Amino acid sequence: MSDNFLIYGSYGYTGDLIAREAVARGLRPILAGRDPQRLARQAAELGLQHVAFSLDDRATMDLALQQARVVLHCAGPFSRTTQPMVDGCLRSRVHYLDITGEIAVFEALAGRGAEAQAAGVMLLPGAGFDVVPSDCLAAHLKRRLPTADRLALGIRGLGSGLSRGTATTGVESIGLATWVRRDGTLLAVPAGSLARQINYGRGLEASVAIGWGDVSTAYYSTGIPNIEVYFAFPRAVRWGLRGTRYLNPLLRSRPAQRALKAAIQRQPPGPTAEQRARGRSLLWGEVLDPAGQRRVSRLSTLEGYSLTVLSALAIVDKALAGQVKPGFQTPSLAYGPDLVLELPGVAREDIAQ
Repeated sequence: MSDNFLIYGSYGYTGDLIAREAVARGLRPILAGRDPQRLARQAAELGLQHVAFSLDDRATMDLALQQARVVLHCAGPFSRTTQPMVDGCLRSRVHYLDITGEIAVFEALAGRGAEAQAAGVMLLPGAGFDVVPSDCLAAHLKRRLPTADRLALGIRGLGSGLSRGTATTGVESIGLATWVRRDGTLLAVPAGSLARQINYGRGLEASVAIGWGDVSTAYYSTGIPNIEVYFAFPRAVRWGLRGTRYLNPLLRSRPAQRALKAAIQRQPPGPTAEQRARGRSLLWGEVLDPAGQRRVSRLSTLEGYSLTVLSALAIVDKALAGQVKPGFQTPSLAYGPDLVLELPGVAREDIAQ
C-alpha cells in the first residue's frame, strides 16, 4: 500500500536520500525509474512497491501514475526528462513536483501553466535546494519592499560537493552564457562577466553571477523585472569561468563532453552522510526600488542535499494533504515566503532597512 506519491528516479543519489527519509518517517512511496534491476534492489531493501518504465513508454507510465496523486520527479538532466513526465501527469491529473534548478525547465513549465490549471494539476518544479530557500528569500524581500524593481541573490557554499547527476548537468552547461533578467526578459551575458562583493555573514566575499534557477522563478514569485544571482567561488574557479568563454568550442565538443562525463562516473555518487552533516549553506538577498530604498536579508540553511530531502518531502506532504494550487507554481507562490522557515536548521535575518 502506497501513500499515493511516486518518486521517479528513486535510485539516483538524491532520489535515494529522499526515499530513505520517507521510509524513516513511515511513508510508503512508490519507487520508479527506468532501470529495473537497480529499482528492484532498492525496493527490496526499503520494502516498497516499485514500477520500472522509461519516459517514452507512455502506456506503462500512465498505468503507474494512476496509482499516485503526486509525482516527485528526481531523474535528470531535467531538460531532457521533464516534458514526458509532465505530459503524463497532465494526462493522469497527477500533481507534479521536481528538484530541478534548470532555467529552461522553469520557463517551459511556466508556459504550460494554463494547460495545467485547466487539468486541475499543480506544476511545481524546484522543490529542493534549487529553489526553495532562494525563492522564499526573494519573496520575503519583495514583502519587505513592495516597490522593488531590482533583486540580487547570493549563495555561498552548498557545503559538501556534488552528486554525479548535478555534476553531469554542470558539464553540459560548460561554456554556455550566464542568464540574468533585464526588464522582465531573460538576457545572456558572458560567463564570469558579472561580479560583486557580498557579505553572507562572514565578511565580504567575491561572488560571480551564475544562471541559477531564480533568474526564472523569482520573476514569477515577485514580479521584479531585474534579477541577478551570484555564487561565492574561490579565485581559481572565477578565473576558470572566464576561461570557458575562450575554450568553449573545445569543452563543448563531443570528445571533451564524453571524457568529462566519464570522469564524473568514476567519482563517488555524492557527498557522504558525514560531509552533508558538516555542510551549511548561506544565502543573501538585496532588493532596491526606483526611489533608492534598499532591503537586505540573509538565510542560513542545512547543506544543499540535506535541505533538498526535507523541502521536497515537506511539499509532498502539503500536496497530499490537498494544499495545492493548480497551474504553474513556485515554492513561495504555492506556500508563501515563510515555507523555508518550516524546515529544521533554517534561520532568517533581516539586515538593512
